[in-house]
Amino acid sequence: MTLTATGPATAQLAATTKGINGVTLAVFVFFFLAVTVMGFLAARWRQGDQSANLDEWGLGGRSFGTWITWFLLGGDLYTAYTFVAVPAAIYAAGASGFFAVPYTILVYPLIFTFLPRLWSVSHRHGYVTTSDFVRGRFGSKGLSLAVALTGILATMPYIALQLVGIQAVLDVMGVGGGAHTSGFVKDLPLLIAFGVLAAYTYSSGLRAPALIAFVKDGLIYLVIAVAIIYIPIRLGGFDAVFHAAGKALAQHGPTGKPRGELTSGPNAQWAYATLALGSALALFMYPHSITATLSSRSRDVIRRNTTILPLYSLMLGLLALLGFMAVKAGTDIKGNPQLAIPQLFADMFPSWFAGVAFAAIGIGALVPAAIMSIAAANLFTRNVYKDFLRPGATPEQEHRVAKLVSLLVKVGALVFVLTMDKTVAINLQLLGGIWILQTMPALVGGLFTRWFHRWALLAGWAAGMLYGTLAAYGVASPTQKHFGGSSAEIPGIGQIGYIGLTAFVLNVVVAVVLTFVLRAFKAPEGTDETSPDDYTADLGDEGVTTDLPPATAGAPAGP
Repeated sequence: MTLTATGPATAQLAATTKGINGVTLAVFVFFFLAVTVMGFLAARWRQGDQSANLDEWGLGGRSFGTWITWFLLGGDLYTAYTFVAVPAAIYAAGASGFFAVPYTILVYPLIFTFLPRLWSVSHRHGYVTTSDFVRGRFGSKGLSLAVALTGILATMPYIALQLVGIQAVLDVMGVGGGAHTSGFVKDLPLLIAFGVLAAYTYSSGLRAPALIAFVKDGLIYLVIAVAIIYIPIRLGGFDAVFHAAGKALAQHGPTGKPRGELTSGPNAQWAYATLALGSALALFMYPHSITATLSSRSRDVIRRNTTILPLYSLMLGLLALLGFMAVKAGTDIKGNPQLAIPQLFADMFPSWFAGVAFAAIGIGALVPAAIMSIAAANLFTRNVYKDFLRPGATPEQEHRVAKLVSLLVKVGALVFVLTMDKTVAINLQLLGGIWILQTMPALVGGLFTRWFHRWALLAGWAAGMLYGTLAAYGVASPTQKHFGGSSAEIPGIGQIGYIGLTAFVLNVVVAVVLTFVLRAFKAPEGTDETSPDDYTADLGDEGVTTDLPPATAGAPAGP
């Protein structure tokens, strides 16, 4: 969907980049090379015993303090695609794109209640993944496998979208897929970025994105601070920006309806509220969110982070306004709304600062892509390879398999981006959100109670997955016959709402009903290897240690 700006946007503000701007590209390459060097040096940063195991490679030795965890989680959750897609959604449809802001506010009180419990039980029992916990809590490898496969499936298109974010920046700079290039030359810059990402992730594990996250978040905050002040001044102020956006969104599209709304109307409130709530529930079900969480060194680190992470939500709200600014500026998106913000930066900023902005987005893709590939590799290694293929695998074998799988995951994402329509990746990521939410009853429910029966949880998961997939398949859009969105009519209510939340309600209902039935028939419940005090254990308690004591870390672990 393309919007045209109305109002006195000048021709020079609407101009697009032609060819390659040497200054912009040089600045971008400088920052990219800097973080590449940091990625490889990260293998020596905060070294523990550096033994070949998943605790060291996949969780950074479970040693990160408050600030490292904060930057790591911020780099993990607020991805390059977030910074491209949220303003693009607002550029195209207006108020509905702001759902990302309330959901990132809702999520932190939710995780304050359960993430410290997950940290405690995971550290005491050596769990590396959520599936490890589910297997230990319910004594069910089948349920554990379901959670693991869901996590891997939901993560793959998410990694692909990070590469889409990099490609959007390269396209605007004129080095990644413009009309003047084709074939191998067209894809070469993306292949180089992929190769660098794969190499330092393989070498340094979670320490690489943890170290690079400092640079990524610093650049993002700098760019947003400058953009939110500098661009409105050039466009005549926020009043002019909102006026132009309101007029553009009121224009009628091919369907005969307005293209969007400046503020959310009554017909969109159910969809907006359910999408925000469902997204909040799903965010910390993703494997990469849990990987970053389990890398912290104490429960207090988790609690502190839930109180300071909302600073990113403030930044996201400011970032979202750039979508309206792109409308006012008459940004030429060449038929692709994902180019709106990179092109806006190219049009509005001096060449050198446009390079800084593009570097922020590019590095903002490398950090989460690295963490996501590590999280997917941990899931496969612990909950597929070790549980089903090689139960006697040693820590060294787990370490080796995880490193190889992290490469394969990134190769799969790269092939996806290079061979398929980008809208397919976007739709699959929306489907991934619906899927990952179905793991919540087993994970969060298990952290507080063992009342649910393991078979009932598995049946509820299957019901939610089936309903969510079929409902999403039936959603059409102007460009897609199937999987055209994540909202559909809520059965029994008649309002349009988020499919993932409806599937989640069905999931819970099935799990509750079948638990009563299975308990009535005295079905075997499996063995719970955890105990009540496991869920409140903290650093220093019996069985809860860190592989990297602050005194020997070579750098402070943080408060």
